[in-house]
Amino acid sequence: MSRKVKDQLCNMLIWLSAAFSVGILVLVVGFIFSKGWSKISLDFLFNDYESKTQYVTLESDQAYQAPASLSESALFSENLGVALELKEDHYEIVWMDKESPLKEATNNADEKVKISKGDCVQQIKVSGKSLKLDKKTDQEEIVKALNENNTLVMKVMSVGGGIFPMIVSTLLLVLVALLFSAPIGILAAIYLVEYAKPGKLVNVIRFATEILAGIPSVVYGLFGMLMFVNTLNLGMSILAGGLTLTILLLPTMMRTTEEALKVVPMSYREASYGLGANKIQTLSKVVLPSAIPGILVGVILSIGRIIGESAALLFTIGTFAKLPVNPESGNFSLLETGTSLTVRAYIEVKESGNVEMAAAIGIIILIVVFTLNLFSRLIAKKFSKANN
Repeated sequence: MSRKVKDQLCNMLIWLSAAFSVGILVLVVGFIFSKGWSKISLDFLFNDYESKTQYVTLESDQAYQAPASLSESALFSENLGVALELKEDHYEIVWMDKESPLKEATNNADEKVKISKGDCVQQIKVSGKSLKLDKKTDQEEIVKALNENNTLVMKVMSVGGGIFPMIVSTLLLVLVALLFSAPIGILAAIYLVEYAKPGKLVNVIRFATEILAGIPSVVYGLFGMLMFVNTLNLGMSILAGGLTLTILLLPTMMRTTEEALKVVPMSYREASYGLGANKIQTLSKVVLPSAIPGILVGVILSIGRIIGESAALLFTIGTFAKLPVNPESGNFSLLETGTSLTVRAYIEVKESGNVEMAAAIGIIILIVVFTLNLFSRLIAKKFSKANN
């Protein structure tokens, strides 16, 4: 076989491999978008996963003005500053004044309830009388009940089907994991590159890092459950999941930071020492600024790993599709359970076979990862220009 033929075969294999890689990527992304795009909407992004029905007590002694943009079919309550409109077989809140008493509504347990546009009003109770709201109910009766009573009880259902709790839990996981893994991983890499002398200790550290990188994530999940959930009594929580991911991310942070530090020319360090700078000054003023683009790559890869992780979180954070909020204080808490986007997608397919919902979550994950990669490239270019 002639050399020319061999070269042509090699070129053909290279082009086929590249085309195959791009084709697989397009196929995967296209499948995810075709299955889940119909579910993507603002409600999907910002609604709770589960619909919630609550009785709320309202008190008002003010008069509100209806907006000019309100449709003729809407029922407006001057007493509450809210407009309802019949949607198929239920009444939906289509407008709410910014000072409406619904903004400060409380339920039977005297807990503050978040009522927003899009929620459904199913029932009104006034003066011992109950009025069910559906398409058979007389609209004049509804307006009369809303306007002629300063105190009333409403049965309100918040619409579910959204992934907002999972988005919040995922972002909290990213913050917790990076808060611990980034400093530890970067400082460990600085030690290996700038301080450690070749020897047994360095070999042990590198060997341990390679072993950690090769351990399946489900093993990290089991360790996190035994250590953080049970031994440290953190329970199924955001904090337990974040600490588990911290250990999982250390090899990535260390290796990428090491490579970024090694790329910085030795002449930079020598010039700094020649000007009288000490080790710490050289690291902080010369080496680290030059290595920031490479370090950022490690951080972005770590964020992508956190967002895409599921096995390590099944045992540590849980599968409850709820906001990690303390029921007593009403504030976000790292000691509360929740679930991430990837875990929710897994549960959707496993328990109910809801491929569309899982694909829609996959689209959000793809968009987030793509945005993070684009953002990291812009930051890396900015620092590269600054260093040049």
